[in-house]
Amino acid sequence: MTTGRLAGNIVHFARALRRAGLPVGPAAVVDAIRAVEIAGFTSRDDFYWTLHAIFVSRHDHHPIFDQAFWLFWRTRWPHHEGSPAGGGDEDRKDASPPAARRIAEAMLGGMDKTGAEKRTEVEIDARLTVSEMEALRRRDFAQMDAAEIVRAERQIEDLRLPEDSVASRRAMAAASGTIDPRRTLRSSLRSGGDMILLRHRQSRPVHPPIVVLCDISGSMSPYTRVLLHFTHVLGRQRRVSAFLFGTRLTNVTRQLRHRDVDEALAACSDSVADWSGGTRIASTLEDFNRHWSRRVLGQGAIVLLVTDGLERDGVEDLSRQMDRLHRSCRRLIWLNPLLGFEGFEAKARGIRAMLPHVDELRSVHSLEAVEDICRALSGGSTPVADPRTWLRAA
Repeated sequence: MTTGRLAGNIVHFARALRRAGLPVGPAAVVDAIRAVEIAGFTSRDDFYWTLHAIFVSRHDHHPIFDQAFWLFWRTRWPHHEGSPAGGGDEDRKDASPPAARRIAEAMLGGMDKTGAEKRTEVEIDARLTVSEMEALRRRDFAQMDAAEIVRAERQIEDLRLPEDSVASRRAMAAASGTIDPRRTLRSSLRSGGDMILLRHRQSRPVHPPIVVLCDISGSMSPYTRVLLHFTHVLGRQRRVSAFLFGTRLTNVTRQLRHRDVDEALAACSDSVADWSGGTRIASTLEDFNRHWSRRVLGQGAIVLLVTDGLERDGVEDLSRQMDRLHRSCRRLIWLNPLLGFEGFEAKARGIRAMLPHVDELRSVHSLEAVEDICRALSGGSTPVADPRTWLRAA
């Protein structure tokens, strides 16, 4: 039987997971206690995966659960033989996962705050300091806590794309412009040819479709949910085709058409099998070029390639597939969250193989960067977005 102390710790652990953003209810807590009673209490590894099977229902919940388990149970476990993920506590001593701040605040969420009430009040003139909203706009998504992620997603909901319509080959009736001979002759038949009124036409303006190719590998996991939320917002304003890739390509366009963003992200999670895994950019681009490019890259489509460019396979085929993708679309914009780091340099082989075949290279690590992407979709380009500057620097 599970002791009262262990059952209480499981309840507190479930509350911490709920504060960190996982949908953990009372029924899941009861199931977790029963599962521990049935599975036994032999090692931390077994205990980890027993709770994991109950509390984790989506791929993007795994990093939060893993960090929460390490922070919560390291002070409550009688033996420190190693972490459930395969490494000892020494291996994680210097690690700083992106979710660490979020989980730490969730652990401290239920502590007594009486000590904070006794602090001395100090008046600070903050007129010349950066506002809280401005700091949130520049903060990296990977370093945000749960409350800041929610606020950032609300700001993304308010984003509006600028007017970026282009002239298409289809024509529409107009009061002036090019003479439309077909409509002119057709209208003259009504009067028997006695009176001919000239009819005019002009090109029909259309918004170019947007194709999003988003990397969901382990190195991109801190940014995946926010970027999918941004893709969902784009889909409500433009015709968007969305694809996720890690080691394989998955079309999630239909899943992102749900009006509710949480239902859309849950449907994406259920349809993807390689979430937070490895990265094979070349093979996934080859799959896209062979089976999807002719279907979704018409009418001057704009391609947003969201990846850090860390390719595991060879880069020879990667350069060839990037060149084919670049020739198939009107604009190819590479969104790389690594540009948010001050010391970023284009030295990786995969990055250097991709840079010659993109029109723009932009960061996607913060709200400010996402706003710049919306402005860039209207056709504006800045010297910072020129990929040749990074090639010359490398």
